[in-house]
Amino acid sequence: MKVATYNVNGVNGRLPVLLRWLAERQPDVVVLQELKAPQDRFPESAMRDLGYDALWHGQKSWNGVAILSRVGEIQETRRGLPGDPDPAQSRYVEAAVNGILVGGLYLPKGNPRPGPKFDYKLRWFDRLIEHAAGLLESGLPVMLAGDFNVMPTERDVYKPERWLDDALFAPEVRDAFFRLTGQGWTDALRVMHPDETIYTFWDYFRNAYGRDAGLRIDHLLLSPALADRLVDAQVDRDVRGWEKTSDHAPVWIDLADGKAKRSARKRRSG
Repeated sequence: MKVATYNVNGVNGRLPVLLRWLAERQPDVVVLQELKAPQDRFPESAMRDLGYDALWHGQKSWNGVAILSRVGEIQETRRGLPGDPDPAQSRYVEAAVNGILVGGLYLPKGNPRPGPKFDYKLRWFDRLIEHAAGLLESGLPVMLAGDFNVMPTERDVYKPERWLDDALFAPEVRDAFFRLTGQGWTDALRVMHPDETIYTFWDYFRNAYGRDAGLRIDHLLLSPALADRLVDAQVDRDVRGWEKTSDHAPVWIDLADGKAKRSARKRRSG
């Protein structure tokens, strides 16, 4: 089963790009972020025309998350994190799909730092960590996927010295990410590419994509029950070079039906 995460940066404005990618790469389950569309403006019919069911949590102009599936019914289990003081921000949706529990998320950016937005990011991260602990305790095959807006290590950011004061690379945020993964989650992309510089985001400015001046901020975290099934993890980097595309590239993993032998399938991203 191929599962992907993709920050589309406007689901309606970039619909041709999204539909092209879905048609060409045919992922089985997709988690989307930054829909930037109210609940009644999600392009459900376009998804269905390609064979995808959809669950979405929209918000006008900002945020928004969705889960797509072409391998069975999407059974919603939650939208929004427990205890969220601002439920108007559409940042989390969770559902059972084809035998796995998928939590799709769009973590706050948090800039400027310091400030109220940064404080909100840390509080949101704390709620995610608390909720994730309960998901792990269930023993179910669970995935947390989306735009985490954090570069965990210096390998995950072009010229890290330029990002020391940014909320995406702040020590508090990186610590929160490792508190999360320290619960027992596997960072799928990094496990498959332990020594590579591999990015998922390139800014629109200063020819960042052409210079490969990127960031790795889109992550797929797997519970132990899913990590044993991980076969491959890659970035569809070329999609970032398409016309009128998002500033993110899709990230995907391949899951075996049973315990996987990863070393035989590992390859470099394109």
